[in-house]
Amino acid sequence: MTWLLTFSSMRSSKVRSLIEGTMKYICLGYLDEKNWETMSESELNALVDECFAYEDLLRKNGHFVGSEALQTPRNATTLRWENGKVFITDGPYAETKEQLGGILVLEARDLNHAVQLMSKHPGERVGPWEIRPAEDLTEMIRESERHRSNENN
Repeated sequence: MTWLLTFSSMRSSKVRSLIEGTMKYICLGYLDEKNWETMSESELNALVDECFAYEDLLRKNGHFVGSEALQTPRNATTLRWENGKVFITDGPYAETKEQLGGILVLEARDLNHAVQLMSKHPGERVGPWEIRPAEDLTEMIRESERHRSNENN
């Protein structure tokens, strides 16, 4: 009984994924900065409040893993590997109308479920969301650790 209580109280996403048959999806939110900058302060506040309220709902229902907003692309630094060297440039990797504004990580049964969850996100009104399944690198990491361990012996 103690084991069952301990096991059921674990909140790690890996354990939840195994039990509930869910997987992680990385949701990349894009926005057109010009549209964002033309919104009034009350419009921005209302949108932000709606976004946080929806993320609270995702959290309450066990779908929210985390999220991060990004600063403007003007504050970006891009690293590029060329001719055996790293080159550093200020600014975003690509000049496009829509820029990556943030990421949200959620757990869903499948891609269709992830699409259903994200289609209700208020941020959808200011730009598209790209949804990708997260890759589990556990085995690749273990294999790399074995390779590196053998190289050091």
